[in-house]
Amino acid sequence: MSERFAILDRDGTINEEVGYVLHPAEMKLLPGSAEAIRRLRELGLGVVVVTNQSPIGRGLLTEQRLGDIHDRLRDLLADEGASLDDIEFCPHTPEDGCACRKPATEMVERAARALDFDPARSFVVGDHAGDMRLGNAVGAKTILVLTGHGSEECDDAAPFADHVADDLLGATRIVESLLAAEEAS
Repeated sequence: MSERFAILDRDGTINEEVGYVLHPAEMKLLPGSAEAIRRLRELGLGVVVVTNQSPIGRGLLTEQRLGDIHDRLRDLLADEGASLDDIEFCPHTPEDGCACRKPATEMVERAARALDFDPARSFVVGDHAGDMRLGNAVGAKTILVLTGHGSEECDDAAPFADHVADDLLGATRIVESLLAAEEAS
């Protein structure tokens, strides 16, 4: 088990932002995302996805169908030699006031318990201010990607983002340089 983790958003970070992904066929990887996840693993990091999935709470998607969508994501990544340690999701709507919907921290806390890692030694990567706020809340380094909603979220995310990258592959390069700097010090 890896001692450190990359905590990744799903839609707009790993896969194409299409609104709600409601069917496995709608799951399409962003260019370079599988390579990025493969490189994160080569750096010795575990990789977990945390994703808000309000379509479940809205009655548009069942947990079974979400499982099928996540199976498709895992298959697409595996086709390119990449894998995930876990996928955590929040099924609630913003109005539910739950403890798991990002930027709340319960999804990361569940993953950290299950996979035995310290969130404060992790890297949170996503395309929303909520992802950056989540990373701040758990003490992680945060990287905003400009894919998905990242470009339009820049102003809101800036106070919470430690770094900004064009995409997940760029975020991986930042992680690599941060790890190298830690080793050198």
